[in-house]
Amino acid sequence: MGNILVVDDDREIRDFFDILLKKEGFTVKTVESADAALKYLKQHEVSLIITDLKMPKIDGINFLKRAKELNENVRVILVTAFASAETAYEAMKAGAFDYVEKNFEVEEFIEVIKRAMEHEPAPEEETSCGEGEVVKFGGMISCNREMIKIFQTIKKIADTSANVLILGESGTGKELVARAIHDHSNRRKRPFVPINCGGIPENLLESELFGYVKGAFTGAYGDKAGLLEIASGGTVFFDEISELTPVLQVKLLRVVEEKAFRRVGGNENIQVNIRLISATNRDLWRMVKEGSFREDLYYRLNVIPIELPPLRNRKEDIPILVEHFIEKYSQAYGKERKKISSYALDLLMKYSFPGNVRELEHVIERSVALGTSNIILPDNLVLDLTNTLKYMPEIEEIGDGGINLNELLTGMEKKLIELALKKVNGSRTRAAELLHITVDSLKYRMEKLNIT
Repeated sequence: MGNILVVDDDREIRDFFDILLKKEGFTVKTVESADAALKYLKQHEVSLIITDLKMPKIDGINFLKRAKELNENVRVILVTAFASAETAYEAMKAGAFDYVEKNFEVEEFIEVIKRAMEHEPAPEEETSCGEGEVVKFGGMISCNREMIKIFQTIKKIADTSANVLILGESGTGKELVARAIHDHSNRRKRPFVPINCGGIPENLLESELFGYVKGAFTGAYGDKAGLLEIASGGTVFFDEISELTPVLQVKLLRVVEEKAFRRVGGNENIQVNIRLISATNRDLWRMVKEGSFREDLYYRLNVIPIELPPLRNRKEDIPILVEHFIEKYSQAYGKERKKISSYALDLLMKYSFPGNVRELEHVIERSVALGTSNIILPDNLVLDLTNTLKYMPEIEEIGDGGINLNELLTGMEKKLIELALKKVNGSRTRAAELLHITVDSLKYRMEKLNIT
């Protein structure tokens, strides 16, 4: 399983790691100083080093740098009782595999060890994803079997003229799939026109879709082509198709059946050559049975169904999506590329992501944009923002004297933790689950905020 070298000037700590790691089946060597460790490294092959940060003569950061000079592929985990974002940044910049506080949970720490031992340096353009193959397609990235099958389906249907219905929760990437179908089709040189059926009032949506003739209504001072006419030869994407009113459902059915329509206030039939891709996060068949969506339109739109899995069902994609978004937003905000700590990644892996990939993207964007160091720690992640915002104080404006942002956020954090603890009768484990953070993170926050 590879050799592990433990470096710590505290004998009790060395003995603890020696017992713990040997119990897990690892080969372990313990030494009391960085000097002794460097001598050992010159004569022996080591896969992983676990080292204290605060040591006499040579501290953990400098030891890390010198160890990397001897063996650039050795993985190093720094363990410290004096955690801070600044030292975490230094450690990761120097090449540490991870940075861990000494009050760690044993099971979580063993998982960090196992990941480090399994880690193999990979080319910059490749991303590991367990045993699966990472596939990039149409602005999407995945190693989930179900998603890869969807990529294959897109390739097969792209050049057909069949209508497609994309189903899936909000934030799963329905518009990305629609764009990928268009971009891989023989219509790709013609327009791709997305239309949000739920975001435009009915009277405006009708004129936007079909256009209008001069004098059709007040303000119609001339003829105007609608989106369907503009999209001719290309693809129209109806997002939130379930929000169409009964009147517009009838009119859209005619477009689907006859490839023709009339502008608002007009008598002339306008022929169009368009492919329709629709999407919804609702159960459209249930709406048909309830009578709120036309059955004939449903069957016309649902020629080829594609159902996207929620992120909680494709968790193996979270690490590669995190890396993808870190790269994306580091470039967008002109920042040095960040790394994510294993504890922060564990927190993301345990989170349910009700907002799916879109929520993950926003979480990483915020961490990159607002982070002051080049490592993303658990405290940098803001999850379940909608629930958090319920407890935000109402602030209509900022006065001339300004506001104390740190004080405001600290007060809000304390209030949320106290509410969570009250709800579960003081259980830290259950409170951490409610707040979507680890128990260690909760303990740290409680100590910081003097919550007993």
